[in-house]
Amino acid sequence: MTARTCLFLLACLPLHSQGWLPLVDWRTTPFANHGEVRIKADLVSLDPGAPMTGVTAPGFKTRLNYEIRFEASRLRGNDFFASLTFPYKDSYATWVNGGWGGDIIGISSIDNWDASENETRAYFNFENDRYYRFRLQVSATHIKAWIDDKQVIDLAVNGRAIGLRRGMDLTMPLSLFSYNTGSSIRKVEYRILPTR
Repeated sequence: MTARTCLFLLACLPLHSQGWLPLVDWRTTPFANHGEVRIKADLVSLDPGAPMTGVTAPGFKTRLNYEIRFEASRLRGNDFFASLTFPYKDSYATWVNGGWGGDIIGISSIDNWDASENETRAYFNFENDRYYRFRLQVSATHIKAWIDDKQVIDLAVNGRAIGLRRGMDLTMPLSLFSYNTGSSIRKVEYRILPTR
């Protein structure tokens, strides 16, 4: 088999067979009074903003049947340090990690209720200067999430209104950002899941 044939066969494989792909095409999210952003290979450093600092992947086009994973550490501060805005069908939502004083996680927004007010609200004790592993899975019927190896969200989304909190349009289509905190984010990857 020639190299050209191999390349042709790889191009014809279904997307979900490609495995995890790195997300490295980041731009500084234009929040007012954002902190410094440093991007080096697969490492993103966010200095505290007043209040938010983040990065956006403007070329991310996938809307359903995908997973995103990354590692993040809160370096200083006591609020969210690795919140993820992500697409869902024709809308977007945010997975908040460490909000409302540092220990609340959840999805904003569901039926116009913030993460602190809907059924995805949970508590997670984040320590500063420690990397945690985050993984989000988005399908037509569910939004699921894990921190390290613990599943923290299993939301059935049929019939629910999924949308961004007001004022967060700058984070579309995909962003990682922090609130009054310094953070380090690395190894951001995604993969396409088989449709069912």
